[in-house]
Amino acid sequence: MRLRILLTLLLAVGAAGALAAQDAPAKPSDVAGVWEMTIQTPQGDMPSDATFAQEGDKIRFTMPGFQGMEMMGEGTITGQELEWTVILSTSQGDFMLVFKGKVEGDMRSGEVQAGDFGAFPWTAKKKQ
Repeated sequence: MRLRILLTLLLAVGAAGALAAQDAPAKPSDVAGVWEMTIQTPQGDMPSDATFAQEGDKIRFTMPGFQGMEMMGEGTITGQELEWTVILSTSQGDFMLVFKGKVEGDMRSGEVQAGDFGAFPWTAKKKQ
């Protein structure tokens, strides 16, 4: 009888631990550093060096802009999925770029949503 109660308790604890492990968020990939990033636009490829700083699942992004303005944004990384937003101030008002992508080793890729202009693919490779 005691053995059956002990086995039942051990199974219950093991099942609870397995469920907790399934619910635990994936450790974020390390994306800090400088990345050679290329955004593919209808006007052609736009390469630039993008710098990412990371604290846990929070990221900060900076990159020289296409017309001399610096692009800066913040976002998150969950496991291998990352997302950040850049708000550009223009003479016509603020313009939001939403970047989403996936990390695969020293490469990443995704899309940037550029408001009504549509979405454009981007790729990045970690600089050595």
